[in-house]
Amino acid sequence: MNICGVNRSRVLPEAQASNVKKILPRPLSRVNGWSPPLHSFQAISWTTYLAMSIVTFGIFIPFLPTSWKYAAYVVMGGLSLFHLIVHLITTTIDPADTNVRLKKDYSEPVPTFDRSKHAHVIQNQYCHLCEVTVSKKAKHCSSCNKCVSGFDHHCKWLNNCVGSRNYRFFFCSVASAAAALLGTMVILLYIFIQYFVNPDELRTDPLYKEISSKEIWLLFLPLWPVPVKTSVVLSIAVVVFLLAIASFVLLGHLLIFHFYLIAKNLSTFDYMMKTRFQKNSHSAEKKELSVRKRGTISQEKSNSTGWSQSSQRVEPQKFLLSTLSQQSNVCFIAPAPKAPPQ
Repeated sequence: MNICGVNRSRVLPEAQASNVKKILPRPLSRVNGWSPPLHSFQAISWTTYLAMSIVTFGIFIPFLPTSWKYAAYVVMGGLSLFHLIVHLITTTIDPADTNVRLKKDYSEPVPTFDRSKHAHVIQNQYCHLCEVTVSKKAKHCSSCNKCVSGFDHHCKWLNNCVGSRNYRFFFCSVASAAAALLGTMVILLYIFIQYFVNPDELRTDPLYKEISSKEIWLLFLPLWPVPVKTSVVLSIAVVVFLLAIASFVLLGHLLIFHFYLIAKNLSTFDYMMKTRFQKNSHSAEKKELSVRKRGTISQEKSNSTGWSQSSQRVEPQKFLLSTLSQQSNVCFIAPAPKAPPQ
């Protein structure tokens, strides 16, 4: 219908437009750590790995004596290569439950969970979002939007869930990274000690024969020698050493924690739920104790007020009794009669 040349069927009033809800696209299930969206921690982990590998093999190992140099290349190269392989496997593998991988279509969006119909996402081993029957230890990860078999935790550094399918590779990745960082710290400690004790032990490469100044050092030997001053080498060594210490402390703590979980036959999720339950029970006990203390204090106050009132009633009676007894015990001495006058 046209009024004043305006087509009312195509014009939406502002009042109605403000009430229209925006329909957001439903999320998709992620296959592995390479599925979008990528996490910033993932980029940090790969950047750190590449930077540590470049400085270790290109700068620090060439400073070692010839007899130690090749052994360091073999050991550190093996650890770095092993870590790279297991890290890639942990990130690439799909940790989803077997029925999810067989029946679910990752191109279809995940349905919206309606809490008015279901109390939990998984009930009686049936996931209402994945719409399949899952195993007992499977949990639905909100980050990956799928059920993960033997769910342990969602790792932001891998951008992937850690479950029963990739837990061993995850553990090997953490252990190899910690071992490689320990080797880097040992090499750096040797370089620091030799620099202050005998710097010539760090200049065993044949290319140093062409350099007369003791303040010039060569980096990226033996393929691309880059001459730099002593301050540059020491600055790089100190920064890398501090970064290695911080990373080793974090990874070492994580490794010890997973050793503890393996010994107790627990997952990270089980440990978190157990800790949360203990905290809740402890707080509930504290509340009960506080309520009991308040009840006893109020009871004591009521008893004390009743005793004080009764004592106030008894005290006047005691006062009267004591007064009467004192009056009964008082002896009146009459004055002696005066003699009559003669």
